[in-house]
Amino acid sequence: MIMTTTNTVQGHDITGYKGVVTGEAILGANVFRDFLAGIRDIVGGRSGAYEKALREAREIAFGELQAEAQRLGGNAVIGVDIDYENITAGSGTMLMVSVSGTAVVLE
Repeated sequence: MIMTTTNTVQGHDITGYKGVVTGEAILGANVFRDFLAGIRDIVGGRSGAYEKALREAREIAFGELQAEAQRLGGNAVIGVDIDYENITAGSGTMLMVSVSGTAVVLE
């Protein structure tokens, strides 16, 4: 499935709009504890463990986006937007990765 941040797909005509689709993934507080425990992984100001967790969350969110687009009958998603948000719940902090876009049918 084509997923793009643009509103068109070069070489393809959009023949139908199926609606807005979203995907979300939330990293719980244990990820942050693991991150702090794995601070020794930081090299050059980067943490491989934290980046891996974010990458996995982003992949989950994109998987949900694609599944919803297919459920609506789309074969592509245009105008994709990726957001990262901190959520405070009680004494814990979570990170939410959300993606949204418009499911379309390309010819």
